[in-house]
Amino acid sequence: MADLSQKEAKRVSRVRWMLLAPALIILLFAASGPLLITLVYSFLSAGDYGGVEWTFSTDAWFNVVMQRDIFDDTLGFSDAHLSIFWRSVKLSLMTTLACIFFGFPTAYFIATRPKKQRDFWMLLIIIPFWTNLLIRTFAIVELIRNEGTLNTVLLALGLSDEPIQMLYTEFAIAVGMVYVYLPLMVLPLYASMERLDFSLVEAGYDLYATRLKVLRRVILPLVKPGVIAGSILVFVPSLGAYVTPRVLGGGNQLMLGNLIELQFGQGRNWPLGAALSITLLAIVMVALLTYVRAVGNEEVKHG
Repeated sequence: MADLSQKEAKRVSRVRWMLLAPALIILLFAASGPLLITLVYSFLSAGDYGGVEWTFSTDAWFNVVMQRDIFDDTLGFSDAHLSIFWRSVKLSLMTTLACIFFGFPTAYFIATRPKKQRDFWMLLIIIPFWTNLLIRTFAIVELIRNEGTLNTVLLALGLSDEPIQMLYTEFAIAVGMVYVYLPLMVLPLYASMERLDFSLVEAGYDLYATRLKVLRRVILPLVKPGVIAGSILVFVPSLGAYVTPRVLGGGNQLMLGNLIELQFGQGRNWPLGAALSITLLAIVMVALLTYVRAVGNEEVKHG
């Protein structure tokens, strides 16, 4: 009887592995494969006309943050790369905070509507995803360019004597990314608020707590997982954004995604582009690990 049970367990295990095999193969070749190739490229030498030469080199990793002067060969920090790193992190954090600022009341409003109305409001949030990202970005261009809708209104109301230069600035990129990624903040926030026991909010008011105290002591702790999840969903793609900075920044306000594309394109320095890609991946991994740790601590706290 014991032998039969062992044979049955082995058969079940084989069946499970056979069912998992297609997914594992896809992950291996479609996900891990390109990452492995990128990692290998980052330790090779750049070809004269693009591509790589199969000789081991750490120059690409060195050039991520450091550079040598072309005249006296002195060593120094790569100011251009570091400024792009800083701009990418700064704009991603600004985008995340702005999405929390606008997304939190939006999610709260939807969660407090009657159930029959919630689907309609969520549909309005999701509708932008039905349109191509490039088209949405050009819509922002039309709004904020010198002859665009916003400047036209300001001039007509006499609030400005001349068009305000908003396009091709960090402000334009931030506005575009907030518009693009705001739904990614609203969705997890709404999922958390939909499960929120609003009787606890009423109890807070019954105990003479102000609206601010109820928000800080009752609502925020209960929806914290949604805030963290939304922040990760916004911060991670913002770091690697390419289309929005390219169109709204006009090539003058590069972010990491643009810098990586530049190395694989005009720069013809594939190893450096690969090293920058792995660096971006490392930053994303740190953000994800921070999220997992924060959620884990939250679950332990609330037991």
